[in-house]
Amino acid sequence: MARTKKTEESKTQNIDIELDGENLDTENGKAEEAPADETSDAKSGSDPIEILQSELAAERDKYLRLAAEYDNFRKRSAKEREIIYSNARIDAITKLLPIYDNIERALKMECSDEAFYKGIEMIMTQLTEVFSDIGVTEIPATGEPFDPNLHNAVMTVENKDLGNNIIAEECQKGFILGDRVIRFSTVVVTN
Repeated sequence: MARTKKTEESKTQNIDIELDGENLDTENGKAEEAPADETSDAKSGSDPIEILQSELAAERDKYLRLAAEYDNFRKRSAKEREIIYSNARIDAITKLLPIYDNIERALKMECSDEAFYKGIEMIMTQLTEVFSDIGVTEIPATGEPFDPNLHNAVMTVENKDLGNNIIAEECQKGFILGDRVIRFSTVVVTN
């Protein structure tokens, strides 16, 4: 008898479950209004669905802002990596330019040993091929109009055959990589 009494007691108990501001009486199967949270109703003055919709809109706005911020971060990081890579390439090329200058000077000197001279020519050819493969080009100078963005004038000369502001002689070759000047051409310009 004790068992049946417990079973009957458990059947007759009211179990209250609170769901989003409503009490649900499981025994009677009817919903009752829970005591309203006075602070939230006083603030909004509207029903809970509108409150939830405004909260959802606020969270959606936060999500969109976070996604945009992450996208901007990703683009900025990619651009920074590209700049670092470009600067590293320019630094490496800048360190090779004195070697290029020395080989060029060696080619201008007279040499009695033909095999030695041919070897120097081969080294220069290989170096210029490497430069062209990585996108480094020489800045055109002799006979071209003077451009202060590409050339560095160290001297002026009178030459009526060439005209005014034309490069008469190139003292040191200049190089560019893409749009960036690695080294300005050192030139002599006509008046």
